[in-house]
Amino acid sequence: MERGKVVVERVGGKSKVTRCFCKYPLKFIVPNKVGAAAAADAVWIYTITYGGGIVSGDSIAFDVTVGDGCTAVFTTQSSTKVYKSLGSKSSQQTLEASVGQDALLVVIPDPVTCFSTAKYSQIQNFKLASGSSLLLVDWITSGRHESGEKWAFSHFKTTNRILLDDNEPVFLDTMLLEQESNSSIADRLQDYQAIAMIVLWGPKLKPIQNQIQEDVKKLMSRQFRMPTIGSGFADSKLPKPSFLASCTTFGPQGTGVVIRIASTTTESVYKFLQHQLASMEAFLGASPYS
Repeated sequence: MERGKVVVERVGGKSKVTRCFCKYPLKFIVPNKVGAAAAADAVWIYTITYGGGIVSGDSIAFDVTVGDGCTAVFTTQSSTKVYKSLGSKSSQQTLEASVGQDALLVVIPDPVTCFSTAKYSQIQNFKLASGSSLLLVDWITSGRHESGEKWAFSHFKTTNRILLDDNEPVFLDTMLLEQESNSSIADRLQDYQAIAMIVLWGPKLKPIQNQIQEDVKKLMSRQFRMPTIGSGFADSKLPKPSFLASCTTFGPQGTGVVIRIASTTTESVYKFLQHQLASMEAFLGASPYS
């Protein structure tokens, strides 16, 4: 299978796309400028698929190389739609990324939206050099609400791996959502309509890591604050939170932070991402999810 390829290198002291190749059904769009801050040293690459989504049986694979000192952003124009599965056919996508020294790779797609009966899996591998940084957002919605679909797909699996330049693994995460004979995905996730994971690694993202950990701690402490005696709610059950988030550090000296989110609305996840990642505009020339 022929793979897509994007290479970002320093040319004239700026990050530039020096190689860009894709093959149906994948397409890359590289705009000359994103946002108002033209001076920001970052290239933006939009990944899209012909037909507006991933069709049953599609197999997409591409490689990304971000050279030393470069900044690259991979994003989408809208949610990644995965269409209905035809028979036993499934669809898959694989990303292999290499990030050079003092470089920054930002992967900030819109969520995956799987149609009824869809079968989809994706693997994203990131190899990081010394001093490099990575921001990764990986998320999925329950489906097409306007069509009455709620976690109606058959199979969704996403795997993310981070390795250092000596091939030392520092992060491995897999999420599997699959219909079971004794319980559906909808039964297990109940009212939650979006599941997200955010991974931040490296020196350029340290201020955001610190702030997001503080913000999540405050947010969850308010969500789970016990009612005081005499408030009238002492004998009542706490309401189910509409937004859940947790933070965990990983890697040597807690170099990385992973945030996990479950929300009853997709919009609240967008708002969380907009707020928490707003300071990235200085690096990227535009604020993620703005």
